[in-house]
Amino acid sequence: MRSIDINSDLGESFGNWTMGDDAALIPLITAANVACGFHASDPITMIATVETCKANGVAVGAHPGLPDLLGFGRRVMKITPEDGYAYVLYQAGALKAVAESRGLELHHVKPHGAFYTILRADDELAAAFVQAVKDLMPRPAVYWPDFTDASLPREARKAGVRVVHEVYVDLEYRADGSIIVQRQKVPADLVRARAQIRRWIEDGVVLAADGTLVPVQAESVCIHGDGPNAVELTQAVRAEVEACGCAVAPLVN
Repeated sequence: MRSIDINSDLGESFGNWTMGDDAALIPLITAANVACGFHASDPITMIATVETCKANGVAVGAHPGLPDLLGFGRRVMKITPEDGYAYVLYQAGALKAVAESRGLELHHVKPHGAFYTILRADDELAAAFVQAVKDLMPRPAVYWPDFTDASLPREARKAGVRVVHEVYVDLEYRADGSIIVQRQKVPADLVRARAQIRRWIEDGVVLAADGTLVPVQAESVCIHGDGPNAVELTQAVRAEVEACGCAVAPLVN
């Protein structure tokens, strides 16, 4: 039976400010991309998120961002490869320490927001990101949202690091396969999301915003934890995956 991984960006609360319903979402997913303090989260949130993941058998991955707490890591910054290496090592290393203190291994690393954006076309920065992941993990893996030939997945493959490509159901695609990022979150259309997942499972394509069918090579479904109906969306996606005869299970590195 084919198995499908479902991952989510979460652990993004900060102090008394709450983002998303992680307690309800985590039991529905198989892998978590946990914010590590630069764009969101704090030590208490990180620990609580990891503990919830452990209680529900969910793999823990790091979601490092740019040092832009006010802008939620969504503003592009000009950084050097040395900066990028340090940012990943610092953030993912902190989450790795939390995970290991709770008897878990760090499963993967996935760049957040504008960090992802600048890693699409900067080979030197991508190589530094990959090196930090290799230095952190005995079985390094990175999750990546779109183009398979972008700088980060290309440098990862060159270094022997596993790349897990994702398919999205809460964001639209352009005809070239790139993702249309929302600046204002809106509830996902559950009927459309189920149709998109079935289309991808059965035919390996997604329907772009202009009606184009776009091939998507992926191993994991990503759902953003800060979406207005993220819990309902994840329930719908799980139901459709199972209706297609597939299992919902974490990836094994």
